[in-house]
Amino acid sequence: MRVTQSMLSSNMLRNLNTSYNKMAKYQEQLNSGKVINRPSDNPVVAVKGMGYRVDLDKNEQYQRNMGQAHSWLDSTDEALGQAGSVLIRVKELVVQAASDTNTSEDREKINQEITQIKQHLQDLANTRVGENYIFSGTNTNSPLFKADGTIQSSTDLTGLKKPIEVNVFDGIKMQINTEGVDLFNDIDTFMGELEDLLTSDASGKEIGDKLGVNSTDGTNQTILGLDSLSENVLAKRAEVGAKQNRVELMENRLQLQEVNVTKLMSKNEDTDYAKTITEMATAESIHQASLSVGAKIIQQTLVDFIR
Repeated sequence: MRVTQSMLSSNMLRNLNTSYNKMAKYQEQLNSGKVINRPSDNPVVAVKGMGYRVDLDKNEQYQRNMGQAHSWLDSTDEALGQAGSVLIRVKELVVQAASDTNTSEDREKINQEITQIKQHLQDLANTRVGENYIFSGTNTNSPLFKADGTIQSSTDLTGLKKPIEVNVFDGIKMQINTEGVDLFNDIDTFMGELEDLLTSDASGKEIGDKLGVNSTDGTNQTILGLDSLSENVLAKRAEVGAKQNRVELMENRLQLQEVNVTKLMSKNEDTDYAKTITEMATAESIHQASLSVGAKIIQQTLVDFIR
């Protein structure tokens, strides 16, 4: 086979073009900080990178859900905490009302405060996070207590006892609301009966007997119905506290997953600057050597002699 000057020139130019493309690739990797800048560079790396980005997007959404869960649980805990404090005050008033030493004016003042406390408890039952009522089950647009002071029933709102769940991880859902219809209905019923007793002509002893006021040691009074309500409130708060602890655990898990996925994505597609710079320098040296050899291979033309 006869090797002509034209063949040598074409082969040299093709190799030089390949060398330029290689240096351009290294330069692009150094500028962008990524091993691939288009799927065609490495389809396998590109597909893996897409998967990692999907995982990070899902993780970000789960963390936003955690923020929503915090808002609901914190508001629920605060409302139940206030309800518990208010019931302690109600207990003091009931013990005071059960005494025969009260005058009619004293009884009236106690009743007025009981009325205000009852309305305050209804307001707590209608606590909202944003525009959502947190104790109304899935009926987040409807308050638990109506404007006339009556509580919603299951016939009016079918979702009063249904849970509201949010995704906190792949395949894991968590209930963020607390069922409040039974709790606040019992409290409101007790407060209504207390109002009726205070407005009646019942004596202090009769009030104490009907409300279950007992003296265990002559100093500490127990009110059976009211104490039971307080225990129910504490039980609900304990349930909310357990959910808050779980939310914190899930947040830690999501943060660890975010770090791990970010590391995997970095290893998959980020440029190794030390390695790339070394390869770039090597490619430049080879390119310069190719130019030097090519200059000796290509024969001189009449134009070279004119210069």
